[in-house]
Amino acid sequence: MQIIRPDINLDFIGKRKIAMFISALMILISLGMLAVKGLNFGIDFTGGTLVEVKFNKAPSIADVRNAISPKGYGNAVIQEFGSPEEILIRVQNREGEKSSDISTAILGGLNESFTAAAVEMRRVEFVGPQVGEELTRAGIMAVLIAMVAILLYVTVRFEFRFALGADAALLHDITIVLGLFAITGKEFTLPVIAALLTVIGYSLNDTIVVFDRIRENFAANRKRKTPEDEAIVVNNSINQTLARTLMTSFTTLLVVAALFFLGGEVIHDFAFALIMGILVGTYSSIYIASPVMMSLAGRFKGDEEAIKEMEARP
Repeated sequence: MQIIRPDINLDFIGKRKIAMFISALMILISLGMLAVKGLNFGIDFTGGTLVEVKFNKAPSIADVRNAISPKGYGNAVIQEFGSPEEILIRVQNREGEKSSDISTAILGGLNESFTAAAVEMRRVEFVGPQVGEELTRAGIMAVLIAMVAILLYVTVRFEFRFALGADAALLHDITIVLGLFAITGKEFTLPVIAALLTVIGYSLNDTIVVFDRIRENFAANRKRKTPEDEAIVVNNSINQTLARTLMTSFTTLLVVAALFFLGGEVIHDFAFALIMGILVGTYSSIYIASPVMMSLAGRFKGDEEAIKEMEARP
């Protein structure tokens, strides 16, 4: 059974200006929200205290919050951890406040509401602001190194304008996903950075598949002379890989959606970043990477020689 006909011929490249406008608008909104509202950094980055407790019977998050609110921790981040009986409580340390004081106050509030026999303290951890700053720098460096490595890889495998098209698509994806986190106020943590790196790899994989087909079709259409000829080849290449792109994205989304809805609060934000990244990455591999690559034709010294070399490759 074929969901998408092999002879389908949608005019993706013909709609690239509309797609570019939509992408530019989404990027501007994302950058605006990041500048105005910013990201809701988790305890990994801002520093604070993490308290894990276990109940003999699964409590509701609302009941736990009501129990610790009188102690001054009503704004704590509370979530299930591993099982419904295990609860993770994360709070920001106030000036001069020690983690031991926080854990004692939280356990006292829980004991008053649930009785001492119902609550067991499992662990208390402190993440200092200095560690948070180091993690922030490490996260940014991880993304930048990935971008540079991709630039070099695609340049060697294809040519420089293809590399710039791939990196433009990745920057597009990361910016929009970060903007969504700023808009929704979801917590930005280390697992979310891991999700962003995963999105980079996923989006690049989609883009490379399209670029491979473009290279093959360029080699088979050596007589192309005008930008219109190149646009036809690129559009045909996107259509030829469309079934693979959509089916891969759909099956991946099924798995990630299961994590989002059934995986629990601990990986909820991680799965959200993956879902948004897959959707935006699928869009960018079609409407951003290839159009940007086309717009850079002839912009670099030796571009024609690179094209001939690319066409000669098997």
